Formats: sequence, C-alpha cells, structure tokens
Amino acid sequence: MWLLLGYLLLGAVAGLMAGVFGLGGGIIIVPALIMTFTYLHFPPEILTHLAVGTSLACIVFTSLSTIYVHQQKKAIYWPLVLKLSLGMIFGGLLGAYFADFMSGELLQRVFSLYAICVAAQMWFSWRPKAQLHLPKTPGCALIGSLIGCVSGLFGIAGGSLVVPILALYRVPIKNAIATSAATGFPIALAGAFGYWMMGLNNALLPEYSQGYIYWPACLGIILSSTFFAKVGARLAHRLAPEKVQKLFSIVLVLIAMKLFI
Repeated sequence: MWLLLGYLLLGAVAGLMAGVFGLGGGIIIVPALIMTFTYLHFPPEILTHLAVGTSLACIVFTSLSTIYVHQQKKAIYWPLVLKLSLGMIFGGLLGAYFADFMSGELLQRVFSLYAICVAAQMWFSWRPKAQLHLPKTPGCALIGSLIGCVSGLFGIAGGSLVVPILALYRVPIKNAIATSAATGFPIALAGAFGYWMMGLNNALLPEYSQGYIYWPACLGIILSSTFFAKVGARLAHRLAPEKVQKLFSIVLVLIAMKLFI
C-alpha cells in the first residue's frame, strides 16, 4: 500500500517536471526507483537497469499527455520533431544496447554525474548565446541520434539536451520546451523497447517484471504522471520556469550525490 502511494507521488512530481520543463520526468523517476528497488532488495546487478527501463516505459505515456496540451497551444514544431525523431529512435535503441554491457554500479554513477550537469544548467539558467541555422534532415537526424543514445542510456526523454540545443538554433524557449516534449515519445518508445528486449532472458529479474521493466512501479507512476503532466504543461505557458529551476536543481544535486556515494 505504502509503495503504491509512493509510486503515485513520484508520478505526480515527475509529471509536473515533465510538463513545466519538457524534461520527460526521467531525471526524477530513475533515482527514486533506484532507491526504492534497493529498499526492496532487488539484485544490485540489474537494479539500475530496471530503474532506467521502467522510467522509459513511464515516459512513453507521460509524453503523450504533455504533447496533447502543448498541441492545443500550437507550440510544437512538428516538422522539426519528425526530423529529429529519425535519429532518436535509432539512438534510443543504441543507448539501451550499450547500457546492458555496463554494470549497475557504473550506470548509476554515470547517471549521477549527468544529473549534476543538468542541475548546473538549471541553476545558472544556461542558454546558448550563439544562434545557428537549423541543419537539414540528415544533420537533424544525427543530432537526434546523439540525444537518443544519451537518453536511452539514462532513462530520460532528452529534454535537458533538446531544449538548449533548440535554443541554440533560434527556437523560442516555449516552443523548444513543447517540441522537446514531443520528441520524448519516440526516444522513450525506442529506449523502453530496447530495455525490454535486452532484459528478457535475465534470470535475476524480480517477480512482476518483464525485461528491464518493473510493471507495478510503471503502472503506479503512470496513473498520476499522465494527469500532472497536463497540469505542468499548462503551467509552462503561464509561469516563468526559472522560478522553480533553482530549487529543483538543489534537490537534483542532493539526489545525485546520494546515488554516486
């Protein structure tokens, strides 16, 4: 019962972060699940892989919820989403493939370093000053592949990469957040499929999991994240996200330090 309430609360927080910042929620879901699965005494060899795979499965549904709201605001650049998605699907699968060859401890520490980088970006509100012209389809696909690979490796939707990159290419920030939310779907779908496939024959999997996806956590998070992602997406069009960023970045650093140690 307490675990279910915990998953629902986690989904609510992740959904809000996904909607407001276009992050997808994985930056919150992954460390929270690592701590939860440690408490449940899941095998340490696959614990982090389960957290990442489950996070990606959750983001598939959360991203659909945020896409709906941002589309109502006509804020998504769909031609750009399609160009980036060509590479993101490949990159997401590749990231899941690489992760399967990493130990759980190494994957956890690499994720914590990535989380600290995201926290620094949010604390200083870093946005690229230089402005470039968007590349054509092959260039966008290459950018999408790199983003997808990192996202598939860490169980995130890639918003912490997509938003500043789109800002670099002269995309207004609210449109960058909305477009980032839309690209989260192909990344999460490819990554979740990859983690599902790579973990299917692992003998260490706990009950109620399939591949590297633990379904009780996934379903609990989805139940609340899909609703709160819509709330967050609406807030993104009303509030200045910078007001929340610094507090969120502090929490992120504390989580990252806990995971690294």
